[in-house]
Amino acid sequence: MKNLIYISIILLAIIGCSSSQSTVPTKDTSKAESKDTIKIANKDLNYEVIIIESGFDTWLNSTAHPRGFYSQKYLEDKNYRYIMEWNNRVSQPLRYSPNLYEMRIDYDPNIDYGYEVNYLIYNYMIYFQNKYKQKLYGYVPPR
Repeated sequence: MKNLIYISIILLAIIGCSSSQSTVPTKDTSKAESKDTIKIANKDLNYEVIIIESGFDTWLNSTAHPRGFYSQKYLEDKNYRYIMEWNNRVSQPLRYSPNLYEMRIDYDPNIDYGYEVNYLIYNYMIYFQNKYKQKLYGYVPPR
């Protein structure tokens, strides 16, 4: 089974249903200089996350809480709520900018994507909300 997750300006893809948490972070430098690219994949390529967003990599390394600060359960819960609201906004293009909310995210809370995938999704959601002055759910840390 393949699940694709797309996020607005970025492309975030999670492929597969593996519960493996083994990930290999890499940085793809073949993209245009104005874009940051972060790629996470497990050894067996059961899923892959690619985030392309100008400034996100710098923000992640300089502003976001470090890995391990939040539990995986916390990240999964927040991601589920953020993504539910994201998908709600995708379905209302007259009310919410289709330039920000381009595509629906297919995130299954019953799949264990592992810590790194959830960490990146969570931090992208925080980055997105602060950069574009959006509020998807609850308190948004002003980082």
